[in-house]
Amino acid sequence: MKIIMLGAPGAGKGTQAKKIAAKYGIPHISTGDIFRANIKNGTELGKKAKTYMDQGMLVPDDLTVDLVTDRIHKDDCKNGYVLDGFPRTIPQAEALDKALSAMNEKLDHAIEVNVPDENIVKRMSGRRACLNCGATYHVVHAPTKVENICDMCGGELILRDDDKPETVLKRLGIYHNQTKPLIDYYKEEGILTTIDGTAALEDVFKAIIAILGE
Repeated sequence: MKIIMLGAPGAGKGTQAKKIAAKYGIPHISTGDIFRANIKNGTELGKKAKTYMDQGMLVPDDLTVDLVTDRIHKDDCKNGYVLDGFPRTIPQAEALDKALSAMNEKLDHAIEVNVPDENIVKRMSGRRACLNCGATYHVVHAPTKVENICDMCGGELILRDDDKPETVLKRLGIYHNQTKPLIDYYKEEGILTTIDGTAALEDVFKAIIAILGE
């Protein structure tokens, strides 16, 4: 079962991807993890990716596709995988389809976790992170016992720059320009299902299981 997760930053697709991976015994693959693993292991692809990342540049599509293709060739992917955070653009989606076609494979499901922008801004601006140990909380959904003090280590909590409303809106703007067109792309391929991501976490997961099967 080969699945890709779609949705805006903060929609909860990463959380659902991990739950899918655990339930079906398939790897959860994010491009960030692939980049880090290849750089850590000093692979040729990792070295190439590092030269771009060190300059604060995006890793080019062809190199990203090579890294993803290399990852999905591994033995643990023989029963499928969940791709999270890739593809992000139509050219990446086309390149992935081409790479899979060369392996006589294709994607089975594209699942969009759909959450309105205003909900995402509220969600993310409520996040708090511990400066000391990195634990994360939410002022509404996962508050600390003492306001702004980490339950784990007693460290001070902050609102990260990434989670500030103005940053979130900027990220959402990039998503709508670059990644939202993928919704139509996979709709045309006949593999897209859209899930209401505003529901409770377990209800979202139940809706996904209803699509994928027990």
